[in-house]
Amino acid sequence: MVLRQAGAGLALETAPVPRPGPGELLIKVRACAVCRTDLHVVDGDLSHPKLPLIPGHEVIGTVAAVGDGTPAATLGERVGVPWLGWTCGACRYCRNGHENLCDRAEFTGYTRDGGFAEYLLADHRYCFPIPASYSDVNAAPLMCAGLIGFRSLRAAGDAKRLGLYGFGSAAHIVAQVAVKEDRAVYAFTKPGDRATQAFARSLGAVWSGGSDTLPPDKLDAAIIFAPAGLLVPAALRAVDKGGTVVCAGIHMSDIPSFPYSILWQERVIRSVANLTRADGEAFLRVAPTVPVTTTVQPYPLADANAALDDLRHGRFEGAAVLTMNG
Repeated sequence: MVLRQAGAGLALETAPVPRPGPGELLIKVRACAVCRTDLHVVDGDLSHPKLPLIPGHEVIGTVAAVGDGTPAATLGERVGVPWLGWTCGACRYCRNGHENLCDRAEFTGYTRDGGFAEYLLADHRYCFPIPASYSDVNAAPLMCAGLIGFRSLRAAGDAKRLGLYGFGSAAHIVAQVAVKEDRAVYAFTKPGDRATQAFARSLGAVWSGGSDTLPPDKLDAAIIFAPAGLLVPAALRAVDKGGTVVCAGIHMSDIPSFPYSILWQERVIRSVANLTRADGEAFLRVAPTVPVTTTVQPYPLADANAALDDLRHGRFEGAAVLTMNG
């Protein structure tokens, strides 16, 4: 499924199977989840994709071929491919353990072709073994919704009362980890969205309500997954003194002005960018122990535009996942 112009949707096309170069693996895709970042790319909110582009960065597949100079990889081994697809290893960020901020980073499904296809090429360094307990479809959302949610949770520190704004794919995963860690989860949804509020409570949230309301208790931290800047002042009003507001998305609408009084008393606003390999390794160790379960809505590859539109309008709970066998 190829994007040739932002805003024009994806077209089903046929192309030769790519050949892996040095350090690359050829992955036969079995499933690829649909992320809100894919929606931002297709709609043109993220303005510098390579074009034409195959989107998709929550990939589960098997190794079909290896390039020269690649450490031994088992043909047929199941791996996951995330958003961060390549880093230089030489800039000051890479050298200091912050490869997620690499000056020359490349991103799966944005500056590198991604997983809305039967095959993709991936840097072997950014391929993760997938726990055997997950099916392909259920593993796919772990590769971004899970990873970014996990990094965001760690950015929230040891918060015991945790707010989650935007209860979609990432929040429905991170809520389960937070509950396992004995945190109290407060879920914020679109006002009046009773179905999603009930879904959040089914996953262990102690409270759920509209994002236009304050929770019954002051929060220690809040994570914003929805791409709405107006939620930043809302979350600041919800967190207690010394609390942290984590902005987890790669794209967000402009943040409106707000009074200094709701930031004062050492409240913190911070963002989360991309992920590191250490994040991936840590989360994929944790997920089976919770155990994290993913709620998925499968679509055949050719229906990628429908999956994106359903995500845009919130027509399902959890995550949409494209499959290659239908």
